[in-house]
Amino acid sequence: MNQPFVFINVAMTADGKIDTFERKGASISSAKDKERVDKLRAESDAILIGGHTLLNEDPKLTVKLESLRAERLARGLSANPMKVGIATKADIKPNSDFLNIGPARIVIFTTHQTSMEQIDSLRAHHVEVFVHETPRVDLPSALRTLKGLGVNRLMVEGGGTMNFELIKLGLVDELTAYVAPMIFGGANAPTMADSLGVPREAALHLHLMGVEKWDDGGVILKYKLTGENHDNNYT
Repeated sequence: MNQPFVFINVAMTADGKIDTFERKGASISSAKDKERVDKLRAESDAILIGGHTLLNEDPKLTVKLESLRAERLARGLSANPMKVGIATKADIKPNSDFLNIGPARIVIFTTHQTSMEQIDSLRAHHVEVFVHETPRVDLPSALRTLKGLGVNRLMVEGGGTMNFELIKLGLVDELTAYVAPMIFGGANAPTMADSLGVPREAALHLHLMGVEKWDDGGVILKYKLTGENHDNNYT
């Protein structure tokens, strides 16, 4: 394959929201789910996020548990997986957690909407920056680049627009969702798959692989993406 194995992991409410209308990164996962996510990160070569998540939530994207970091080091890997950000305009603050909490290899895909001054600043922080000529980052090309950088297993942690675009393009292999026993509501609260959406006849199809019911009231849903989801027109 010319791209990594790609899986989306998401925590959402029973009404499908991944944040409140305030969009401040509201906590959804239970303690048990946070442990599950930490293990998924430790098993991954890289973690990918979209521009909104990168610029507005500034996640660390690190492996929390010391024993999991030690296991990675024992396998000859870095303590944390590669951090990958995709942003049309990558105006990341130099003191951001994404850039400074680690250690981890950091890769940014962006476009010429990001100034050369900003690109030089990122590279001065040892960030590997790939600038695409297209109006938005070419996602299939980005995944091919990641494969060339040694990424075989790629974890996607959102946000909703990035999730949707990757699924629409047929670039996702699996999707796992922790559904928390809570409701946020709100017409403008982000969902697991945002963007403009598709009409019913173009619905993106999933195959249910497994269901787990947890004592914390949450449910784990694991899906395989079907071969029907394909569109190569993202540029």
